[in-house]
Amino acid sequence: MDYQIILVLLAVGLIAGCLNTLAGGGSLLALPVMIFLGLPPNVANATNRVAIVLQNIFAVLGFKSKGISAYPFNIWLGISAFFGAILGAFLAVDINEDVFNKILAFVIVGVVIYMALNPLKNLKKEENTSKKATLTSIIIFFFIGIYGGFIQAGVGYLMIMALTLVNGFSLVKTNSIKVFVALTYTSVALAIFIYYGIINWEFGIPLAIGQACGGWLASRWSVKLGDNWIRYFVMITASVFAIKLFFF
Repeated sequence: MDYQIILVLLAVGLIAGCLNTLAGGGSLLALPVMIFLGLPPNVANATNRVAIVLQNIFAVLGFKSKGISAYPFNIWLGISAFFGAILGAFLAVDINEDVFNKILAFVIVGVVIYMALNPLKNLKKEENTSKKATLTSIIIFFFIGIYGGFIQAGVGYLMIMALTLVNGFSLVKTNSIKVFVALTYTSVALAIFIYYGIINWEFGIPLAIGQACGGWLASRWSVKLGDNWIRYFVMITASVFAIKLFFF
């Protein structure tokens, strides 16, 4: 493979790893880039999981090294999302290329609108891990797992919304839960994609290295510096990708 493509994948992976760990949206960059570099959409979707798994291993370790934990709450959500992802991954194995591109384009538009409105910006709630709130999140995360197993892109925002609105977690604790749950359900999705032989390892490995570095760095550094710049960058770039996917 051309070294220039490797460098592109490393760079995209680094940015995506930081974005996914800080909030979400990394796959909105990684997926279209791999498609534009020549991978079929279902292969790009599957290959992206190699990077997601490695990124979240390092992100989980990074949060752990800082003493941030939501155990055992994160375990229950991880188990729920795990079973949902099994259903989602099977839906993604043989999806039609044009259908996938259209779905991804609509997802990107939805996430960009969400990022522009930023509805949770000023929301402040007390942490709530009561039985009712925990059960509600377990049910929600089953469906988040289905979506994550299917397409992944933008799933971080769904998890942040659920954990903030239902459980009132801080951004730091929310992100620590998010990366653990993503690691759990993505592992089973990756196993299914490997079984069906639709992983492109030449693309997956450099992307994974970049995302692992991004996940580790973002999990240990402050999440406040440059948040607005990052959000605007993803919004503009993702909008361009959505137009490309939908109309060309």
